[in-house]
Amino acid sequence: MHSLHRTILPCVAVLMLSTSDTAVAGEYGTAEEARAMLDKVVAAMEADPAKALAIFTSGEGGFRDRDLYPYCVGPDGKFSAHPTLVGTDAIGLVDKAGQPIGQKIMTVSKSGEVSEVEYVWNRPGETTPTNKVAYATKIGEQTCAVGYYK
Repeated sequence: MHSLHRTILPCVAVLMLSTSDTAVAGEYGTAEEARAMLDKVVAAMEADPAKALAIFTSGEGGFRDRDLYPYCVGPDGKFSAHPTLVGTDAIGLVDKAGQPIGQKIMTVSKSGEVSEVEYVWNRPGETTPTNKVAYATKIGEQTCAVGYYK
């Protein structure tokens, strides 16, 4: 075997492995990406709450990324931003394991702090429940969160 082949073939194999690992890893949002999106949510809410809630629901402006999306609950306990649940009761929401997550998210969220709430939910477009962690905070009268699936 030529020395060039001995050098190139291992490099090609490493490149192929690296590329396939990256594709799999990028299929779903990560904890870091969810936290970064929540930081963008806070900034958008502080700039213009009404506009922010509308773009969170539509997913525009980078607020829908694979299985990551923000959702907010107003002082009336109803979703004010969510891809599909706007106007529905959030406080009485239970996860796929029957745990009361809506009330928990509302209770633990504080202005200027980020809390974590674990629950079980379906990824968008899937029917099998998956463990999920939401990063949640209170911004003015709104409680907003971004969750990632474990």
